[in-house]
Parts: sequence; C-alpha cells; structure tokens
Amino acid sequence: MSFKKIHPTLKENIARKGITAPTPFQKEVISKIKGGSSLFAIAPKGAGKTTAMIIATIQKLGATAFEDSPRALIYVKDKQSALELAEKFRGYTYGTDLRVYCAYEEHNIELQREEIYLGTDIVIATPKRLSRIFYLNGIHLGQLKLFMVEDSEFLVKASDYSDVIRIPESIEKCQYIMFGTKFDNRLEKMQDSFMYNAETIIAE
Repeated sequence: MSFKKIHPTLKENIARKGITAPTPFQKEVISKIKGGSSLFAIAPKGAGKTTAMIIATIQKLGATAFEDSPRALIYVKDKQSALELAEKFRGYTYGTDLRVYCAYEEHNIELQREEIYLGTDIVIATPKRLSRIFYLNGIHLGQLKLFMVEDSEFLVKASDYSDVIRIPESIEKCQYIMFGTKFDNRLEKMQDSFMYNAETIIAE
C-alpha cells in the first residue's frame, strides 16, 4: 500500500511531515490493518511503528468522526506516553474532525467519564485507568474497530497486562494490533486467547 491510496487529507498531512514513502515495514503493517487483520507488529525502536499505527488508525476510521463511541483504543504506559502520542496524532489529524482523548490516572475519573460521554473517536489510555472507567460503565466499546497496544514491553507489569487482556472478553468483534520490539511470552499468551488468528510481521 502506497501513500497514494489513503485519504486525501491524511496524505497531505503525511507530506507536510516530509514523509514521501512508507518503509517496507510500515507499508506491510498499514496494508494489513486496512485489510482487517489482527497483527503482532514487531520491530526495533526507530523503525516507524508509531507512525504506522497513527496512519493506519486514521485511514481505518476514514479520517472522519462518527457518532459518540470510540472506534479505536490504544494502550500506553503512562500519562506522558499518552500525551506524547496524542500530540503526534494531532499532526496527522489536522484538517479532519477526528477526536482524540487521553485517559490516565492523574485526571479526575468522573470528569473523564463525562468527557468520553460527549464523544470521541480515538481513546489513548493507560490500562489501569481504562479498566476503571470501563467497569464504572464510563465508556462504550460496542463500536470499537481497533484495539491496540503501543510498545507492548510495558506489559511486563502484571497488573497492566491483566487490565489489558480482560477487556477483550467484553468485545464481540474487533481488530487487535500489538506493537513491540520482540515477540515474548506476553504476546504468546495473547496469541493463545483472543489473538489466535493474528498475523505476525517482524522487521528485518
């Protein structure tokens, strides 16, 4: 998949970033996500995993807001990671009406529930906070299309891993995308449960 086959506004934002073509890894990842595959995307730091995730997400959502429930959920390590990823998204959602929301522990949970209720398309969250919001009925995941983890290495913490793998039990149909630097036992456990149909891409 080349950048010629994506939403025009997204294409303009990519060009504004000075990116002229995807790397082979990005090309394969974006194409697979567009095609509906669940995926383990494994590559070293600096390989462009986050950029691939952002482009694929925006393309999958049609670069357009839709109703109120989130259609993409991205797990990150902490508040700083959430805010940094949201800022990166803003560079690629410019000119669209996509709504990106961050949920993390350092923010009032009741206020977060209210803000999510008002409508969002992409939720970037820490596992602990998303789990609390979900079990307080503060977020509806019935419209979710993409369930992703950025830099899955942080799931070495047992509580974070448990919070992440518990949510798919309540989701009927979704695409699952795990980004990481290596395929380890945490990802193997996911492969044995809700990601048994997932493909694996490993950057050379």
